[in-house]
Amino acid sequence: MARLNPQAEELNRTIETHSPTVYELLSRKGKAIYFPRRGILAQGMAARGKEINATIGIAYGDDGQPMVLPSMARFLELDRKDAFPYAPSEGIKPLRDKWQELIRAKNPSLGTKEISLPVVTCGVTNGLSLVGYMFVEEADDIIVADLYWENYDLVFSNAYGAELKFFNFFDHGVFDTESFKQTINTGAVGKKIVLLNFPNNPSGYTPSNEVASEIIDVLKEAAEAGNKVAVILDDSYFGLVFEDNVFTESLFSQLSHLHENLLAIKIDGITKEEYAWGLRVGFITYGIKNGDKELYRALEDKTAGAVRGNISNASLLSQSLFLKTLGSETYEKDKERNKEKIRERYLKVKEILEAHKEYGRYFESLPFNSGYFMCVRLKNADAAKVWDVLLSRYNTGVICYGEKNLLRIAFASTPTDKLEKLFQNIYSACKECASS
Repeated sequence: MARLNPQAEELNRTIETHSPTVYELLSRKGKAIYFPRRGILAQGMAARGKEINATIGIAYGDDGQPMVLPSMARFLELDRKDAFPYAPSEGIKPLRDKWQELIRAKNPSLGTKEISLPVVTCGVTNGLSLVGYMFVEEADDIIVADLYWENYDLVFSNAYGAELKFFNFFDHGVFDTESFKQTINTGAVGKKIVLLNFPNNPSGYTPSNEVASEIIDVLKEAAEAGNKVAVILDDSYFGLVFEDNVFTESLFSQLSHLHENLLAIKIDGITKEEYAWGLRVGFITYGIKNGDKELYRALEDKTAGAVRGNISNASLLSQSLFLKTLGSETYEKDKERNKEKIRERYLKVKEILEAHKEYGRYFESLPFNSGYFMCVRLKNADAAKVWDVLLSRYNTGVICYGEKNLLRIAFASTPTDKLEKLFQNIYSACKECASS
């Protein structure tokens, strides 16, 4: 392996000094990456505010404004300088500060405990990929529920050579804590990577307060046993909880200061949480017990280096647009209105399933209480065949998880007045395909 860049070595020394666990968790690429503060970027920073600044690769007009296309700029109300130039690789500072503030507001038990400043990514998928870059080695196991977003295969297995190691998600309608515990404790004590996604895609499940405590206890025991644990929290659907006695905070609030051997990595963004799917703004935030500013600054620099080496930076336009939105007087009301519409559809699904006991002959719902989705498990029909019949004969599309014999239903994207017909169509298709 080539000698590390001195800037990477400096960051590694800082990380190892302040948290040997985090240093051990870093992949070879994670140890090698750095943010180039002494190269072109540093020279560009030094030239800011000078009478003549011939450093940056952006074309400027004689008026000092970015040389954009008026035919494009006229569609924007934002100032050109907030839309067209490059953003910093780590994201614009006001947005990073604000997102950290929002994390604390939405997770009050976090209090004032030290966490990193979020680093901006190009959506949650890019955030997951960057965490893979930083922490995942080829042949590492990633412990994940057997009901999971299939993009994890591409992000972690195809890109980084990791193997997804599954625990059983549900046992008789409740989270299978015992399977989770057994899977983590299988094998020798050492590096463990755990990926948790609540609300879960595809099931739409978030643990209760009691189950959340059980999950936290399992992870604490693993750390106390000497394992170095990285817990990746895919919080894509954070906040969309529709029942009482459901854990409404991110597990990050508890895990980020649980044990010196456990690094919590929160990946979230504006995609689902802020109803801005195509703007592609995500965040990576770190937390570990006794983590301090020096440790987090080094992690932020490494993450920003990974961003720069992969995509350069996330869209300035998207970041500026969302930051401006946060200052709108109607922002909170608009957001709550959308959540209430999804809650209405969720409650309608519950009502339909309760009213139609005959559906139970052909399918049963998995536990769901949050997010965008719910799943039904087919009892006596093949999910792939039912999926095909729904498309071809009932003008209805759902997602098929053939290996689990499940259908995933996105109630968040289905008009409320179509939900009754949707489930009737599923019932009818199951009857057609049912084995005798």
